[in-house]
Amino acid sequence: MMGKWEIEKPETVRMAQEKRRGMNIFLEILTFLAVIIAVGIVQSLIMIPLQMLMTPANNDLKLIIMLFSNIGMILVPLGFCKLIQKRNLATLGFRKKGAFKEYLLGAATGFLAFSAAVLICVITGTVKIEEGLSETFTMGMFVLFVLGFMIQGMAEEVLCRGYFMVSLGRRNPMWAAILLNALVFAAMHLLNDGISVLAFINLVLYGIFISLYFMKRGNIWVAGGFHSVWNLAQGNIYGILVSGMRSDCTLLKSTTVQGREIVNGGAFGIEGGLAMTIVCLAGILFLVLCCSNKKES
Repeated sequence: MMGKWEIEKPETVRMAQEKRRGMNIFLEILTFLAVIIAVGIVQSLIMIPLQMLMTPANNDLKLIIMLFSNIGMILVPLGFCKLIQKRNLATLGFRKKGAFKEYLLGAATGFLAFSAAVLICVITGTVKIEEGLSETFTMGMFVLFVLGFMIQGMAEEVLCRGYFMVSLGRRNPMWAAILLNALVFAAMHLLNDGISVLAFINLVLYGIFISLYFMKRGNIWVAGGFHSVWNLAQGNIYGILVSGMRSDCTLLKSTTVQGREIVNGGAFGIEGGLAMTIVCLAGILFLVLCCSNKKES
């Protein structure tokens, strides 16, 4: 029988256990750091030729190149899991059945969740959305951002959830795997502009939420879709900073009210304010209750 505070291991973790038992937490973290170094090297190798080819003249092109370079964050963990851990794609959450449907579900919930955070800011008067479309919006650049965020969102989910969380969960309690991958995910944003204590806490909460979402749905598609559209909605639909980064190509134009950074996140964007705290906590509570009800039934 499972203890009161234990969390049932999802099928992805059980399948990974069948291949290799896994290591203790300390060794898993050291291995993760080695994978991160390899990811950085591969990303640099991708970015250099892209920068030479596109010769970026503005901030948006630089952002797009950075987003596309995240393909390295997908390839390295996949290669490591396949060659070293002897895991197949299913253990990372890449299920064929219903993949498109799950991705769309994640994309839709990602847009709705971030829109809820925007609504909180608008209602509290901490963010103002201007009427009409932004004059800096261009469809060609927007399409590139859509493709770029599809790569970037999935990349962080593959690295943190599909690889790291599942690897930790093979030998260690799932609560530890969830918390540690969420902390690592938040730490990956420590060098972003505008980072604050509340922003870090929110990123940890986001990591916990998306981990539970991944586990509940049993696939990486829903997490990747959620993450990608969450970021796209911030920077290229509502015109809000994405973890400290701003894009000129945005459908709408928003301004944050100075002096109300505790709610709107200030220089980090909505992810750094209480609006995101509320949305993430609500999402975590919803998933926890759903899982509890499922067990009881």
